[in-house]
Formats: sequence, C-alpha cells, structure tokens
Amino acid sequence: MPKSNDADVAESEAVPLLDLAKPSLPISFPIKSLQDLKSRSYFVSFHFQFNRSTVPLRRDSDDLPNRPRVLVCHDMKGGYVDDKWVQGCENDAGFAIWHWYLMDIFVYFSHSLVTLPPPCWTNTAHRHGVKVLGTFITEWDEGKATCKEMLATKESAQMYAERLAELATALGFDGWLINIENDIDEEQIPNLKEFVSHLKKVLQKKSCIYLHLGRWYDSVTIHGNLQWQDQLTELNKPFFDLCDGIFMNYTWKESYPKLSAEVAGDRKFDIYMGIDVFGRGSFGGGQWTVNAALDLLKRSNVSAAMFAPGWVYETAQPPNFHTAQNKWWSIVEKSWGIVQTYPQVLPFYSDFNQGFGYHVSLEGRQLSDAPWYNISYQSLQPLLEFNEEDNKDIIHVTVDKKGKMFLTILSKHLNNYYEFDSAREASFNGGGNIAFRGKLKGDAYFTTRLFKPHLQLSSSPITISYSVKSDETSKLGILLSFSSPSQETKSILVAPQDSIRRFNGMFSQCLATSAQTVSEWTVHETSLVMDGHTLTEISAFCYRPDNSTKSAEYVALLGHISIKDHVQSQHKPETLLPASPWVIEAHNIELVQGNSGSKSLRVKLEWRQKDLEDSAFPKYNVYAENVKSTDLRSRKVLEKPISETVFLGVAHVPAYYVGELVVESDVKGVRFVVQACGKDGSWANLDDSPKLLVELEGLSFQDSS
Repeated sequence: MPKSNDADVAESEAVPLLDLAKPSLPISFPIKSLQDLKSRSYFVSFHFQFNRSTVPLRRDSDDLPNRPRVLVCHDMKGGYVDDKWVQGCENDAGFAIWHWYLMDIFVYFSHSLVTLPPPCWTNTAHRHGVKVLGTFITEWDEGKATCKEMLATKESAQMYAERLAELATALGFDGWLINIENDIDEEQIPNLKEFVSHLKKVLQKKSCIYLHLGRWYDSVTIHGNLQWQDQLTELNKPFFDLCDGIFMNYTWKESYPKLSAEVAGDRKFDIYMGIDVFGRGSFGGGQWTVNAALDLLKRSNVSAAMFAPGWVYETAQPPNFHTAQNKWWSIVEKSWGIVQTYPQVLPFYSDFNQGFGYHVSLEGRQLSDAPWYNISYQSLQPLLEFNEEDNKDIIHVTVDKKGKMFLTILSKHLNNYYEFDSAREASFNGGGNIAFRGKLKGDAYFTTRLFKPHLQLSSSPITISYSVKSDETSKLGILLSFSSPSQETKSILVAPQDSIRRFNGMFSQCLATSAQTVSEWTVHETSLVMDGHTLTEISAFCYRPDNSTKSAEYVALLGHISIKDHVQSQHKPETLLPASPWVIEAHNIELVQGNSGSKSLRVKLEWRQKDLEDSAFPKYNVYAENVKSTDLRSRKVLEKPISETVFLGVAHVPAYYVGELVVESDVKGVRFVVQACGKDGSWANLDDSPKLLVELEGLSFQDSS
C-alpha cells in the first residue's frame, strides 16, 4: 500500500503528475477541463475500471423519502487525499465517516471542474442506503470562460450533460451537484437551463434506475448574475423547477427557511438550506452548535445541507478524531433523528469495520499486522449511542480498531483481571470489533442498541450467529426486538445455554446457542422462525454469570453479527453460483531491478467466472506465494507455512494491481490466489480459489524509475 501524506494536501497536488494511461497503483482523480470531458479520455485511463462502484443502491432508496432530509457535502482538505488510493493506503489515521444512518445524500466535492466520487465513498454509502452525487463546478473568471464554451449552443449544452450522465452511469454513483459560481452572459441562460433539464432527462433514461438526481447550488440568477439569494426566490426558482433540489448558500437568515418553503409549495423538502460546519457566516455558527441551524430547519419543515463535516478532523478537535467525530454526530442525531434503517434484506452481516485499522483478520487468524485505510471495506455500522461520561462504574461501548496495542494497555489497566493474549490481534474478521468495558454488578445487566433494522421475515427459518472474545466473568448475548402485523412487540434473547433459565421470565423467549471456539473467539449460533414479524432492533446484552455478588470489571469484544435465512446459512461462496470455471489472467507484467540487488514485481490481475457477465461477489482477498522450487506445479496453499502466504489486500472489482511486490533472488515465480467473499461474511476456501502462477524467469527488467 502507498504511504499517504497525513499533512494538508491541496486538491491541485492530489493527483500525481503521471501518464494516466500507463499502469500504476489505481487512483481516483477529477476531470479538470472541458476538453477532457468532451473527449471521454477518462474511459481510456488505466484507472477507470478500478474506480467503478460495485455496491448498488439499496432498492428502498430509489426515491427520496417524503420528509425533511439531510444532505452531507464532503469537502475535506480539497478532496482526493487518502481516499484517492482505490486499493487503500497505510494511513490508518485518514478521514472517514461512519454515521451514515443520519443522512440521505452524500456529495463528494472539490474545486475541479468535474469531481468524481472515489468508489470507496459510493460503496459504503450505498451499503447504508445513502445516495451519492459528484460535483460539476465552475468558478470566477475561468469558470465564466468555461460556461461560455459549454453553453455556446443548445447542442453543446446537451452534449456536456450527456458526458456527465455517462460518467455517473459508468462509475455507479447517483447524480450531480451543479455548482455555477460565476457570471453567465444573459443570452446563454436558455442554454444553461437546457443543460440542467437535459442532464436530468438523460440521467433518468439510463439503464441504472437510481440515476435521477441533479441538484442546483444557489448562486447564479436567471439573469446570469452571480448573486447568492440565500433563499428560494423568483430569481433562482426557474433552475429549481428543472432539477430535483436546490442547495442554498450558507448565509441565510432565520426567516428564510419558511419563506423558501412557501415559494417551493409541495416541493418544500427539496429545499436544502446550507450549513457550513466551519461556521463561516452560517446561522448558529456551525461547529459544536450546528444543532441551532438543524433545529430551526426541522421546525421549518425543509431539508438541511451540511457542508464540510471534516471540520472535526481538519481542526483536530480533542481529545481525538474518533471520539470527537462520535460526539459531533451525536449532536446531529439528537437534533434530526435517525433517517436510515438497516438491515432490510437478508443476509445481514457486520464485522464493524470502519474502513481503517491496525490489522486484518479472517475468522480470528491474523492476515496482516500493517495499518490500513480503505473505506470500501467499511461494513454496516452500528448505531451506538454516544456517552461522554468519564464514569468507570458503567459500561462504555465503542467500535474498537486498536487491536493488540489497545488490549495490552487494557490488561495493564485492569491489573490483569482479564488478560488477552497480546500476541494475537483482537478482531474476528477485518480490523474492528465492538468493545464493551467498565464495571457491572453481579446480578445486573446492561443493554445497548446496535442496529435499527426494518427486516420483514417469512416462514423460512433464520440463523443468527455472533462471535465473542471474553473470559468467564463477562457474558454477552444478542437481544432481538420484533413487531407483529398487529403491532405487538416481542423480545427474544439469544444467549449461551447456561444463561437461559436465569432470564426466562424477562423476555418473550430465550434461545440457547450452540457454541464453538475459533481462534480464541467463541462463535454462538441458533435458529428461529418469526413468520410475518418485522425485526426492528438488534441490541447487545451484557451480564455476569450466576452467583456473581460484587461489582467487577467487565470486558468483552463482539467480533461480528450475522443473520441468514436457512438456505443462505448452508452455503459458502464457492457454492452460491452454478458451477462455472474461473479465468484469472495477468497483464502489464514488469520486473523492476532495485538499487541494492533486490527486484520487485508489478502486475495487473483480472479474474472472472466463465459465462457470468458481472462479478458475483462484493469483495475478494488477494494473496501471493513465493515459489522457490523448480517444480512450479500447483500445490495446496495451506500446505505452506502461513508466513509464506502474503495477504496483499482487498479488491472490490474483479481486478487488482500489484504495485511493488519484492521478491528474493531465489524466487522462481509468484502464485497469486483470489479468495471470493460473500455478502453474508463467508469466504471461499483458499485451496478452492482461483490461482495464477507468474513465472519470473525470462522476464526482462524494467527501469526502476
């Protein structure tokens, strides 16, 4: 992985000066000129296929809800910082968002002409039911010249609109924020209106039914003047009438939301009043008082557009980014409420990855101990309630990514009351978990919400499984809440067998789990049938064993939660599809001679299953094995020591570029292995996974520069 710079990076420096047609580590980048947009040069870049989002928008999110909504506009350090590395980078301290349940729309923003969202944002936003927009922006004198060329004729306006629609379709995001911040010749206003209306028209006609958003930023008036209105008026309403919404400038006054709603009439929810989180001229001051503007907008029955939530990160709010981020978004939740419910379909799986961490594990076995950042890897995020109290007598719940470092400190803090094995990482899958720690009295219990689903169940049995790492003094169950067709509620506790009798009278039902130990984790599993019921909440249930009489330290880690129907629970990825052989190929192979006699391999891997047009899996783990023997025939992967099977990374498209794989002088070849991973958290056996041997003998060396 590349080592990304953690310092401020201007957008103009975000894309290295390189030939985008030549193989290199895949990056996301904007389009900076009309000529590049017109010529479709983006589609012939080496990086195009890596930048496609592979997570479709949730079906229930096709149309925006008929209520006040929340739009979040990214704008973090100019865009394209750590997130530009499509396959991830090593800066585990990079910026991320994980409070997707508090927003409806996410806009990726920079000051380049055409800002294309890096696929990591689209993948994880779609996973949570959030729509994603790119940005088309023109500004000041350069922007005026751009608009003059783009709007020269009706035909040119239509052509550029079609180019933008084509990009959204090809890359899998949902539409555009149109931001014209410069004067426009009044005689070209009809062509500007044609550009906006044609963009909406062609987005809706594309095969991807989700492409229907085109939003307008409040700046240019119908007379062509750059004159921010801060509200919906007759000077900007003609543009509003042509698209799906308007993003109002930030310097509005207290009365403007209601006045705008009156002008909008039945479309009042399509008014998005801007809030600058940095507070620059915004009502209420943004920052830690962002709720002042949100509360007013909610009362006014219009939508909100929060700009630059990266303020928390960029200004290094104390005590650390993770805590400050949770605190800031808790203010948003208290003001506006939860707007997304998930899961809504089966299978449901989460291992609580937030898109960055210190290690990567698979079923408790460590694959890598290197820091990483890849927001595409983020799983469905729990809706944890933020608690700022520094009270050691309660249970604190956090999504924990610290692994070995944290657990070593924790065991010292607890005076070895609960000693984790510091030689192993503390994740079941990926690089995260939910940590529960604090004090719990002997007969007390503690519950906290994890997810707010809207999951309608049929007569088919469902299987619930979850993994826990704790000692015998800290127990953890899963509490499920259901609603019947007649709106009656039921609560079912899923917990180990030895706890069922104790809690039998507290819940509608208590289900005992079967348990097995996997790499020092205990995996619990049980099945039930809830025909016609809707699962409405998933909570954690923390308690101590029977006969515990005093308050003591409680520490438990939750590694994953999975809910599948009976058919899904029987299968692994290799059996989910009709038998079809894999094809795996190597392209752009280069062997590079280093300065000290070492050599490194560069290669692009591509794979597919014959007779299948599209990739059937959400992600793939990619591995490499050095082959030193002259016998290059395939052998079982797991016959070799794990140290010789190197985890390279995760691919979310059926392709992966190996940038600099160092190989020793006695290595005869490198065997690559691609491991398919299912939506339900399962994965194919390595021995059954497609493999490709790249022989090094006979390869000519390339210049290391």
